[in-house]
Amino acid sequence: MLARRSRRNAIAVVVSMLAVLMLVVGGLLVWSPWAKSGDASSSQSQTVARKWDEALLDAIRRALPNPPVHARNLFHTSVAMWDAWAAYDPTASGYIVKEKDTASDVAAARNEAISYAAYRVLTARYIKAVGADQSLSEFDDLMDTLHYPLNNNTTEGNSPAAVGNRIAKAVLDYGANDGSNQAGGYQSPWYTSVNPPLVVNKPGAPMVDPNRWQPLQIEHMISQNGIPVTNGVQQNVGPQWGGVASFGLPAVGSTVAGSTVAAPPLDPGPPPKLGDPSTDQEFKDQVVEVIRDSSLLDPALGNTIDISPGARGNNDLGTNDGTGHKVNPVTGKPYPPDVVNEGDFGRVMAEFWADGPNSETPPGHWNVLANLASDELAPNLRIGGKGPVVDRLEWDVKMYLALNGAVHDAAIAAWGAKGYYDDARPISWIRYMGGLGQSSDPGQPSYNKEGLPLVPGLIELITKDTTAPGQRHAALVGHEGEIAIKAWAGNPKDPKTQTGGVAWILAANWVPYQLPTFVTPSFPGYFSGHSTFSRAAAEVLTSFTGSEYFPGGVSGYTIKAGSLKFEAGPTTDIRLEWATYYDAADQAGQSRLWGGIHVQVDDFTGRRVGSECGKAAWTIAQRYYNGAIQ
Repeated sequence: MLARRSRRNAIAVVVSMLAVLMLVVGGLLVWSPWAKSGDASSSQSQTVARKWDEALLDAIRRALPNPPVHARNLFHTSVAMWDAWAAYDPTASGYIVKEKDTASDVAAARNEAISYAAYRVLTARYIKAVGADQSLSEFDDLMDTLHYPLNNNTTEGNSPAAVGNRIAKAVLDYGANDGSNQAGGYQSPWYTSVNPPLVVNKPGAPMVDPNRWQPLQIEHMISQNGIPVTNGVQQNVGPQWGGVASFGLPAVGSTVAGSTVAAPPLDPGPPPKLGDPSTDQEFKDQVVEVIRDSSLLDPALGNTIDISPGARGNNDLGTNDGTGHKVNPVTGKPYPPDVVNEGDFGRVMAEFWADGPNSETPPGHWNVLANLASDELAPNLRIGGKGPVVDRLEWDVKMYLALNGAVHDAAIAAWGAKGYYDDARPISWIRYMGGLGQSSDPGQPSYNKEGLPLVPGLIELITKDTTAPGQRHAALVGHEGEIAIKAWAGNPKDPKTQTGGVAWILAANWVPYQLPTFVTPSFPGYFSGHSTFSRAAAEVLTSFTGSEYFPGGVSGYTIKAGSLKFEAGPTTDIRLEWATYYDAADQAGQSRLWGGIHVQVDDFTGRRVGSECGKAAWTIAQRYYNGAIQ
């Protein structure tokens, strides 16, 4: 025991500096309504697969938020558990390890083999992560609770422990050569930004190419777990991820001339670009939409919106064209209206779906939702919603294989496109374009074809008349000839009691609705990881459970009044509800526009590609279930 504690204490010191350099990948949210999904199902009633999934989610909550890395860990752990389960099934096919074993007590053998497989994979993967001391202690404690000796390292013979250890070794060997550059701390060996850093606390955004990603330089950059980062310049996370070995995606495409980045495995084509004759207007329209969303983030405006599943959701894929669901199919009754303050709703959306301290990141979010849905469906667990009832362990290992195969592939698809297209973010575009001027009228001052389009009441040219005392741009006197936008005014001095509100500000100073220590994720925008992960997971859960609807026809969370962290709010409790898994997935994507860190093409493209990932993962998972892959 003393040696074990000493090892843990040593691990706490051995946190890799490379992990710190991966920085803040998601938003910096200091509360997580998704956390501790195990509360819905007592620990005594959980399967070993569920217990290891919960332990992994806890480790993700402690670690730096790197969604593609965590999606990979979720998938590889799910593979280890699946292969251990399938080893004792005469029909099912293992994913990496194909062996078949026998046991007098198959249930006990499966529990033991699954636990050794998961334990060895997770210990290896999180030994250098932030929070390693706590995570490895949790893994050890779970093995102790299950009465499996930690020092049983054998890979020889047919004991369940040996089966599990063999499977873990095979999974770890597979991951060492899967294209992620695990040995190099998951860093890209080739990426260099073409643009200089954007210094957030200074006006403007100097860009060599406005259609390429620009790292941010943040004066007080803080990692998810409160670690100050002395080098406040972002490093691009995961641009090589399109080449990582997938679950159900096609092989990567050809190599770009003069580069080592391959075309993404699911290539939706390029996003609209500033200055491109065929897509310039589409590009500008989407930038304007982000500014318009920012202009609504003030509860003092008094605008209201019905956010009930009866009024929102039910969109066609890759659109926001839905008008809600007429009735709850389970109760047969209409969803009641839920009219709330629009400024509160937008701010809640941005914060609720962000990734921060104690967050599982989007891949983990969908494990939480899947676990909660499974708890509500139990004991009537029928895979695909039909056929015989299966026991909970079979349900869990099969669900995790499909679900986490889908989110792993979503990471490969999204980050593959991020690395390939290297597209910029709204903070760079709005500041850069606003600094150039206006692109609407060559006859007016400050015209530049790549400037912001003028929109009365939202994007305007500052003049002597508009800065006169009592006029709308009076606070911007001295900036005549520049571009003003009506938008969220930025982080207040005291976020516990104050709001930034909405005001006329210089476009060159705009910031998204995020914390000042984070501002925007550390990787390119196109296309949205949130949207891709979420739609992929929604496709699997719809197919796996046999219904697109959450159990009971509705699910959701209540965000309490005054619980926001970016600034004071919401002014009242806000209940986010979704009828279907697709509705929840769409809202995750929509939230990134409210937060000012994506444009619509990022969201819609992510949804469409995520749908492909999820459907492909479900199709291939069934082939492993029924032994069609040998």
